[in-house]
This record gives sequence, structure tokens and C-alpha cells, in this order.
Amino acid sequence: MNTSFLKKLGLGASNPGTWTGQKSFSSKRVITSYSPVDGKEIAKVSVTGEADYEKVMRAATQAFEEWKMWPAPRRGEIVRQYGDVLRANKEELGKLVSYEMGKSLQEGLGEVQEMIDICDFAVGLSRQLYGLSMHSERPSHRMYEQWHPLGVVGVISAFNFPVAVWSWNAMIALVCGDVVVWKGSEKTPLCAVACQHLFAGVLKANNVPEGVSCVVTGDYTLGQKLSSDTRIPLVSATGSTRMGKAVSAAVAARLGRSLLELGGNNAVIVTPSADLSLVLPATVFGAVGTAGQRCTSTRRLIVHAEVYDKVKTQLVKAYKQIKIGNPLDARNHVGPLIDAQAVDNYLAALDKVKKEGGKLLVKGGVEKVRGCANGHYVAPAIVEARNDMSIVQTETFAPILYLIKYEGSVTDAIRIQNDVPQGLSSAIMTTNLREAELFLSAGGSDCGIANVNIGTSGAEIGGAFGGEKETGGGRESGSDAWKAYMRRQTNTINYSTKLPLAQGIKFDF
Repeated sequence: MNTSFLKKLGLGASNPGTWTGQKSFSSKRVITSYSPVDGKEIAKVSVTGEADYEKVMRAATQAFEEWKMWPAPRRGEIVRQYGDVLRANKEELGKLVSYEMGKSLQEGLGEVQEMIDICDFAVGLSRQLYGLSMHSERPSHRMYEQWHPLGVVGVISAFNFPVAVWSWNAMIALVCGDVVVWKGSEKTPLCAVACQHLFAGVLKANNVPEGVSCVVTGDYTLGQKLSSDTRIPLVSATGSTRMGKAVSAAVAARLGRSLLELGGNNAVIVTPSADLSLVLPATVFGAVGTAGQRCTSTRRLIVHAEVYDKVKTQLVKAYKQIKIGNPLDARNHVGPLIDAQAVDNYLAALDKVKKEGGKLLVKGGVEKVRGCANGHYVAPAIVEARNDMSIVQTETFAPILYLIKYEGSVTDAIRIQNDVPQGLSSAIMTTNLREAELFLSAGGSDCGIANVNIGTSGAEIGGAFGGEKETGGGRESGSDAWKAYMRRQTNTINYSTKLPLAQGIKFDF
């Protein structure tokens, strides 16, 4: 296809890669980015070698010494300007996200809008990094807490949200006074380079110290290097639970901090009182959006026996209307999986479904798309299943929806929902106030996100994003998630002429 949008982003047809947007890597090794849409090469991006990595880390640690002293509102002004640059380049960057990752153009544009939104959020936050004031037990003493920047923040992001997740971390970290070293996915390297290229112009125009924002490119071994680097006090990692466990162990071994946003096995509960006109669109978008490659994708639909047959019939009918094809064509609902390995994992999951006794209501399978012969397209599938099947307990990053029947009360449905290792997103469809409130109570959903009468996908940046159990426990984006990027300091000031000790201790000499 015509990739003229690359030129509009200042990238050209073959980009060598950058670490600050101003200097190139010296490494001769490259990653070739192929589009999952049609299998065509988009560009080549340089891999970060050992010498390049050390150059990046020296620049980042030196930049931090100056950047942390900038007033937070001034740092927020830099982020505000980047938000304006993103607005001006939203269409082109959205197309790149869609073409390199494979999600629909509307979702690609929506991901860039998330970046813009988090910039706006971070600008306001730059004037609200509040501490607390506490009353001291000692006379003529003032006690309070304040928050200081941590240092270098390492961000490891996944292919499915190749730009938004970095921005959730980076824009907050930057207004907090940190500097950021970003390792994007090796499956979507050009998206990372594009974001850095756009940001570099803002940084240079404002005389921001070089090294405040850096991009490094490589495979999982580069993520291991970031995780083990004692110069990086916080590593924020998004990806699989397996990856997160490795990152967590490496960071913990050096007593660093990790912020993990890992796998999901998200369910929607449908009770007898549910408004079924809401169930269908929420479920279909949640299950097939981004070809099932969101961490918040709907994997399980837990439906009460009273409405089970009706929901099943409506879903099967709706799936027959789904259009699969080039995601840059707005008429299509579902684009490709990210690569051939993802297709193999999808097919293996369907095989396991059959072996474990699942019934295919919509069989799925590999799809051939005209004009995209080398793309990685599959059809969404619906499976009647039991929650205790091992394949249902596993997150498969593909459009497979497990339909599970429950009988009894909403408590039984909540128990089924919670009975998986992951705990990211959840939803209940009900018009019963008591059911809704129980779902949101301490005895309800055990997930980090719990919704009523909306689906599992589509989180807004104003709320903290993340989950429990094998999802990792981290929180990104809104609310007070900014505290993860700073260190807390308690201060006590004695403005008297005496030195009383706490707890009434006497120490005379």
C-alpha cells in the first residue's frame, strides 16, 4: 500500500532508528517491520547495541539532574506542546498504528486520541502533585510529606497498544520530573520511532536536555537489560504474565520497583434482568475489537440459563455480519492478528477447545482477504465451554469468545468470573440495583476494573488502569497513579528553641 503517511511523520521509506530523535544508533543490525495487513515491509529500524544502550543511559541519567529541577508546571508545558503536535499528526500516526499493528483505523485514531487525552491530563497534574500536612505531637513543629522524582523510568510496551501505553507512562513520568527510556515492541518498532521523532521537535525547540526521552529497539534481551539495570529505579512493563514474572524477578533482585500491567481473562456476566440491547454491542466489540488482542478483550460471557438461548442466538447471528479485512477500510470490523505465530496460537487454542469438549458455535478459522494475501487474518469464534477447562483458564490473544451458562444467583456468576488466575477487567449486565452493587462490593468482582452495563474494553484515561492477581497489580494512567513515578519524603521542621523528642522520650546530658 501507499505509505505516504510515513513521510508526513518525517520518517521516509527506510528509517535508521533513533534514540532521542536527534541522533541515530551506531549499530548495523536492524529490525524489519512488516505489516500484518498485507505482509509488506514498511521500514527497517536499527537495533540498540551495547554501545548505543550505554550512550542512552548516560544521556538519560545526566538529563535527569537538570530535568528534575525544572518546575513541574514548566515540565507540563512541554507535554502540552507534544499534545498539540499529536493533534496535528493524529491522522498520519493513527494510520501507522493501524498498518503496523493491524487494528482498525478507527481504533488506531482512538489510540492517538488516548495519547492526546493523557497529555491534557498530565498538564493539569503538573500543578497538582500534592503532599499532605500532618499535626506533630511535638510543640512548635510542622510535619508534612512531599513527592520527588525517582529518576530514569524504563517503559516496556507491547505490540497491541504500540503508542498509547507508552504515553500513559511517559507523560505522567515526565511531569513528575523523571526521564524515560522506552523499549517498544519489536513487532511494532516504527510506531515508537514515530512518536519519538514527533516529540524530539518539541524537546529541541524548548532546549530540553538531551536524554529526557529516549527510545531503544530490540528483542526481549533488551527488556532484560532494562530490568536488571540499577540506574533505572522503576520499570513499567506491559505484556504477558510470563514476561511480567521475569521482569518482576529481575527488578526485585536489585530492590527496584516494577509497575506491571499483564494478562487478562475478562468476563461479562449477563443476569436475567439484563437489557439485552446493551449486551450484544458490548460483547461483540469487546470480543472481536483489535482481533481480540486487547488485554481487556472479552474472553468469557457468563449468561444465566433464563436468557442463555436468546443471547446465544443473537450472538451467532451478529457474528455472521462481522466483516474481516484491511483495517484501513472503515467498512471492516476485524483486521489481522499481529503475525503468523499469533495465528498458530489461535488455531492451537481451537484444537484444544475440541479436545476438552468445547462446542464450536461459530467455528472461526483462517481467512483469506483480497489484496492482502500475506496478511494474518482469522475469523472470530464462539465456543460453548465450561469455566474449568484449561484453555478457558488461559489467555489466548485472539478473537475467541467462551460462552458459559450459569444457574442460580448472581453470586454463582461472580464466583465463576473470579475463578481464573487473571484479574484485569470485568462487567455485569443487569438492571437490578442489588446485583450491581454486590458486583462492585468487596464480595464481588476481584478485578482492577469492574463495570456495570458496559463492556470490558474501553477504559478512560481519567481512572487508574490495571488489575490484580496475575495481571500484576500495577496502575497506570489516571487517578493517583502518578505516585508510582515518584518517591515520598516525610519532613519535620522544628521552629522552636527547644528539642523535644517524639513519644515523650527524655535524653538529658
